[in-house]
This record gives sequence, C-alpha cells and structure tokens, in this order.
Amino acid sequence: MIVTAAAPIESSAPGWINSLMDTLGAPGAGIAIALENLFPPLPSEVILPLAGFASSTGQMNLYAALIWTTIGSVVGAWALYGVGAALGRDRTVAIASKLPLLKVSDIEKTEAWFIKHGPKAVFFGRMIPIFRSLISVPAGVERMSLPLFLGLTTLGSAIWNTVFVMAGYLLGENWESVTGYVSTYSKLVLVGAALAVVGFFVVRLLKSGPGSRRRA
Repeated sequence: MIVTAAAPIESSAPGWINSLMDTLGAPGAGIAIALENLFPPLPSEVILPLAGFASSTGQMNLYAALIWTTIGSVVGAWALYGVGAALGRDRTVAIASKLPLLKVSDIEKTEAWFIKHGPKAVFFGRMIPIFRSLISVPAGVERMSLPLFLGLTTLGSAIWNTVFVMAGYLLGENWESVTGYVSTYSKLVLVGAALAVVGFFVVRLLKSGPGSRRRA
C-alpha cells in the first residue's frame, strides 16, 4: 500500500497556525486555541473553521479536532485562572486603589456581582470574544471551585468550538466566509465594551467634578 503525505493546508491564516496543523494535526489546533486564550488578539475565528476544513479534507479527524480544540480552550483558561489565583484579592484591591477614577468600592461591587453570577459568567463568557479569556482571571481571584470552573469552561468551550469547527467542516473550501461574520460579532462586542468603559469614566468624572470644585 502506498501512503501519500497530505497536502499542506492552504489558507489566509497566519503561517504559524498552518504550520502547527500541518505538523501536529488536531493537537496543533489545540495548541493554537490554548495560545488564543492566553493572547486574545489571536484569531480563534480563523483557527476553529480552519480545523474544520482540514477535517473535511481528511487531514485530521473531525472528533479529534473537536476534542483537542476544547482541551486547548480549557488549558488556556486554567492558566489564566492560575494568574488570578496568584494575584489574589488583596493585590487586586491594592492595584485598583492606585488607578485613577477607580475606587475600592468598585472592586467590591464587582466581587459581589461575580459571587452571585460567576457560574453563568464563566459559562456564557466562553462564547464572547476577548471575555472568554478575561473571565478566567476574576474566577481565579475569587477562587471559584476549580472543578466547577473547569466543568463550566469545558461545556461552554465545547459548544463554541463545535459550532465553528462544524461550520468549517460543512463549508469546505468556503470556510473563510465564517471569519467575516465572527469578526463583525467580535467588533460589536469590543465597541460595546469600549462604550461601557468610557461611560463609566465619564459618569465618574461628572460625579467627582462638582465635589472637587466645592472643596476648592
């Protein structure tokens, strides 16, 4: 029996992603997703559909792609949870108290909100660009039960990854059309977050302004 090497994956994805998948197959896709969790600007909307496309061509097993990308998501989230746990509440409060326009009470309100809604935030946060990485840090700071954190992260990541891997698998050579929709979704999320941050600081400035003038 003659065995022929699979042709390299060709796409507009960054070269290192192509190299990982060409060399390691499904584990390479998992490594790429783990790195995407640690460095959010990396394009999961490219990695996941590309893994699906590679599966459709037979270059990697579809189930292996789903399993390894989910493992990569969990490993990346676990690492950021560790960062939050190492940072701890006291250091977080100390850092926040030194930032302009932030108050310790803001951290306490955020902490109270996370204690109440943390499980939902971790689960649904896995499906929101950027936040799927960031949400792991407060989970670590608050020392959320690690089995609960890993369970919710695995479930949320499995849903998100499956949707985009399967999209790439079903679309085949047209897999890159997925990235346009996800890119738009990511931009809307970022714009919404930026507006929320700007709104917070504007309100804080307006509240602190009159008080400053009265003290003067």
